Amino acid sequence: MSQLSFVLKALIVGFLTLLLLIPLSMINGTIRDRQSYRLQAMEKVERSYAGQLKFAGPVLIVPFQDVETVITVNDKGEEKQHKEISDSFWIFYPKTLDAKGGMVPDNRAVGIFNVRTYEWNARMKAVFDFTTLDSGNPLVKRSLGSPYLSFLMNDTRGLKGTPKLKVAGESREIKQGAGGHGITSKEKGLHVSLPKFALAEPQKFSVDMDFALGGTESLSFVPIADSNKISIQSSWQDPNFTGDFSPRNSKVDENGFVANWDISSLSASAQTEYRNMASLESIESLQVNLMDAVDLYTQLDRASKYGMLFIVLTFVGFLMFEIIKQLAIHPIQYGLVGLSLAIFFVLLLSLSEKIDFMWAYLTASVACIGLLTTYVSSVLKSFSRGLGFSAMLTILYGALYGLLISEDNALLMGSLLLFTVLAAIMLATRKVDWYQLGKKPPETV
Repeated sequence: MSQLSFVLKALIVGFLTLLLLIPLSMINGTIRDRQSYRLQAMEKVERSYAGQLKFAGPVLIVPFQDVETVITVNDKGEEKQHKEISDSFWIFYPKTLDAKGGMVPDNRAVGIFNVRTYEWNARMKAVFDFTTLDSGNPLVKRSLGSPYLSFLMNDTRGLKGTPKLKVAGESREIKQGAGGHGITSKEKGLHVSLPKFALAEPQKFSVDMDFALGGTESLSFVPIADSNKISIQSSWQDPNFTGDFSPRNSKVDENGFVANWDISSLSASAQTEYRNMASLESIESLQVNLMDAVDLYTQLDRASKYGMLFIVLTFVGFLMFEIIKQLAIHPIQYGLVGLSLAIFFVLLLSLSEKIDFMWAYLTASVACIGLLTTYVSSVLKSFSRGLGFSAMLTILYGALYGLLISEDNALLMGSLLLFTVLAAIMLATRKVDWYQLGKKPPETV
């Protein structure tokens, strides 16, 4: 191969490499479409089952009315009395709140897509300790209205079955609607009517509730009490603890996870946000997500981004064979090999939607490596060279699989792979005299 033909071949190969960006981008677009379809499947499940749940409560609402006797004096010095009535309410938060329960994960199939759902079977106990206050003004007569406990939920369809609730050991009926005061007047939820309290007398009672919440992928819980202790356990092995509070301690292993939160109102602003009538979604909360650490379409998207690297490395390998073994490989043969590498990602996408990702990857890899081994053995005019080429591809596919299943070390493994490949190419060509490329060897006398 002359230097001119080598440069021309390199330019053609470079053009083919850029041309292969078209099918790779189409494959990547198909993966993004699949991600979009999966989101639509999740929305469909949320419409029919329940969405990502957020729960707050219990909070005690005590309405009261002040009737003030106002005395006015007219121009003639005559006194007149009239009543001014004002309505307001108190918000009392629990002194302590303990909630614990197990999350049971499940899948709901929508076509070829699986959407993660759960059911949290919980037991909660809240203790209230407060005193309603008199007006402190002899001209103002204060009377208490009917108090109620309020529970907020962003999606009440997530309530599974009928909760059991007791106040001071006595069963109480749970009703629809969060109530009619402050934030409770505009949010979804539940409420429990209570008997009227005596004015200016200390009150202390407990609220015990057994309930089940079902939702899609994530559960949020608002630490509304002065002292909150929440415990959640599940058989799910890849939890993601997000929200505004991390667990105080957690354990994750092959049996699932256990997470415990211990949150004080001194470190949380949930009570202030509730009092200021912010929406439920804006109130601080802890959150548990039952999601795959690296889900299918994240893996596929990451794989497709390495497609160009595969093609470049394969073409570089072909060029090395042409230079070192003085073989002539036609640009069409380069293009066919590049297309077969691109087809691998289509196979991986279609198979992984039907079978486990590991087996899909293995099947697609074996199919493509087998095809390329047969074809390249003929192109390189040696079955042993074809086996060597397939060994290189096997190493590349194995390294890519390690990248795809790794959540925390993908960048490290990718950089080590690139360094290893570059080092191998440099070592293989270290004795090539690029200036003498294509020149005839001197004749011996």
